[in-house]
Amino acid sequence: MRVLGIETSCDETGVAVFDAERGLLAHALYSQVRLHAEFGGVVPELASRDHVRKLLPLVKQVLVEADTTPGEISGVAYTAGPGLIGALLVGACTGRSLAWAWGVPAVGVHHMEGHLLAPMLESPAPEFPFIALLVSGGHSMLVEVLGLGRYRVLGETLDDAAGEAFDKTAKVLGLGYPGGPALAKLAAGGAPGRLRLPRPMLNRPGLDFSFSGLKTAVITGIRALELDERVKADVAWEFQEAIVDTLVGKSLRAVAETGIRRLVIAGGVGANRRLRERLAAAAAAEGVEVFYPRPEFCTDNGAMIAYAGMLRLAAGEQAPAAIEARARWDLESLRPPAGTSTGPDAGAAH
Repeated sequence: MRVLGIETSCDETGVAVFDAERGLLAHALYSQVRLHAEFGGVVPELASRDHVRKLLPLVKQVLVEADTTPGEISGVAYTAGPGLIGALLVGACTGRSLAWAWGVPAVGVHHMEGHLLAPMLESPAPEFPFIALLVSGGHSMLVEVLGLGRYRVLGETLDDAAGEAFDKTAKVLGLGYPGGPALAKLAAGGAPGRLRLPRPMLNRPGLDFSFSGLKTAVITGIRALELDERVKADVAWEFQEAIVDTLVGKSLRAVAETGIRRLVIAGGVGANRRLRERLAAAAAAEGVEVFYPRPEFCTDNGAMIAYAGMLRLAAGEQAPAAIEARARWDLESLRPPAGTSTGPDAGAAH
């Protein structure tokens, strides 16, 4: 089976071709960061229009790079939600239309399922079951993953996601948009001792997160500081440590509570170097295996959608002729494809 994957849930246009036997054949990603930078955030209507402009040229480019003709495509997978509804509809309409024109099945993929399965694109790939820490600009959650379509949310953010907190704090420090990567880069030159920030909910039982108060703590804490570049770097260092401490602590708590010794990190914040360093050390001390997708597959991408779609198409699942997209879509509402095994090793990558 050879699948074309399309991702358009927000402000990145991703396309990929995945072959069940040969793996990932080609992928491409177009980011709209420059388009939205002057507004300090994503403008949904502009995002939709840019997807319209970029998607088909990217499909053509990826097919050429994959040395694949439309006649060799077995199915089309597209992100059906959650996300910006206009952006989703661009990908859903394009994906469903291509599948109809090529006479192949299509399937709508849950965006978060794509992220959860992204580490399967690597070698070695994690086997089911595992605990997933999914951290991005829109999501922060811990998920128990027993198999394809078998997900239980153990904890999630009660307000801001980790990536959102990075961006908001970066704005407070005058770092521009997108702020998360800029803040992480600035933090690399910082040092401890300038400011002490809380570790939200880390000393409470449970696996939920809360990051909105960190921005407020930064605003309050810097009032007594003279913000030159050195001070900003120190503040960024402390902020990043607060986020990392919380994510590492909660992740290992989830491992301890479930007894599952495999941990997967996915989502844009999963590319953060400091998080990877700290988590690797903490997990090694506890005898826990940690798996990551490569940094380019931490952010939104077509490869993860192609892979997740391939698993579901191979099991016989396909979307109806009607084009459907959902701005909101509960991850726990997903089910394994009909007729597939529901055992703990179902769908495991080898």
